[in-house]
Amino acid sequence: MRAYMIAVPSGKSKSPNGLILLILTSFLLVSTTLFCLYENPVIVDRSSPPASENLVGNSTRLVRQCDLFSGNWIPVSKGPYYTNATKCVIDDRQNCMKFGRPDTEFLKWRWKPNECELPSFDATQFLELVRGKSMAFVGDSLARNQMQSLVCLLASVAEPVDVSYGEDTRFRRWFYAEYNFTVAAFWSTYLVRSEEADPKGYSLTSLMKLYLDEVDESWAAHIQNFRYIIISAGQWFLRPLLYYEKGKIVGCYFCNKENVTSLTRYYGYKMVFRTSFRTLLNLEGFKGITFLRTFSPQHYENGEWNKGGNCTRTRPIGKQEMRMEEYSLEFYWTQLAELTAAKREGRNRGLKFRLLDATRLMMLRPDGHPSHYGHGPRENVTIADCVHWCLPGPIDTWNEALLQMLKTQKA
Repeated sequence: MRAYMIAVPSGKSKSPNGLILLILTSFLLVSTTLFCLYENPVIVDRSSPPASENLVGNSTRLVRQCDLFSGNWIPVSKGPYYTNATKCVIDDRQNCMKFGRPDTEFLKWRWKPNECELPSFDATQFLELVRGKSMAFVGDSLARNQMQSLVCLLASVAEPVDVSYGEDTRFRRWFYAEYNFTVAAFWSTYLVRSEEADPKGYSLTSLMKLYLDEVDESWAAHIQNFRYIIISAGQWFLRPLLYYEKGKIVGCYFCNKENVTSLTRYYGYKMVFRTSFRTLLNLEGFKGITFLRTFSPQHYENGEWNKGGNCTRTRPIGKQEMRMEEYSLEFYWTQLAELTAAKREGRNRGLKFRLLDATRLMMLRPDGHPSHYGHGPRENVTIADCVHWCLPGPIDTWNEALLQMLKTQKA
């Protein structure tokens, strides 16, 4: 896995491919801004009334088009919305305060879009917008990371009841009785049907079978009546993968098998989103709005995740020192292409697909990961976590953006 330091002002790089990545990243920032302006017109209220007023309906006073996801992180004096003492469930692996992270500066930054304001999260407003509805987070542990962020953000207003169907914490449902609102997390690392394929047994680097044209029913069978779906997938596609279509092997990524066509990880990534979006498009009775939460970058420095890599920064980086893995860009472009196709088909079927662009925000936040300040009861704490995000932390911005996008559905 290669990573590059991109020096924007000078164009210099520590890698011979740095100039190429500089051009690609610059193109990313410009083209995705245009994509967001076209796909996600944002209605911004620059003179918001007090939270006690009715903020639903005709509350928006200034309408303009703005890319929420093009901007910078700016310092603020105000602390986080919640802490590890707040009455909400925070997975130990992201509970950085509980496990003694000594610095707090990473909590005192806000995302500032270039052309508008991203208002602070208003729990009352959010719950009024989703009254009588339901929301599902579909994906891996980063989807759960975002769902737990949302539940903690709402904790200042309402306490939900756990109405989960089983004991598996990867599948959770919370019900806000006062608002008749349900939020759920559906664990699906690949979004399609998957099986272990390594005769030596499962490990973080073992071979997995992916049935690229068969959706994972652990989420698809339960999603029909949800109003909002936030779907995502990411880092699991870096491992060896064996691809199946129509029940037959069509190729693999990094499987070292003879007489099997070598395909890229991006092929599998493309196909799982294509299958997932087609499932939603063809789901009988489904009338929900689908948000694609884009690829969340990791920030390992000084080595790879299993070779001493860590993430010890304590503040955001500027665009001039942005560090981004080559594969992250490719995954990101793949997602945008599949989303564009789904949006086009969705228009013909009365279904909406929208972009929740976490990639551009989080490229600049290497300070927001747990590193060694978060772990499960049986985890190897010598391995730093530079993939997930501390709670509270910059991941809360994803839900600030989600709130603003929900407001546009009402305007």
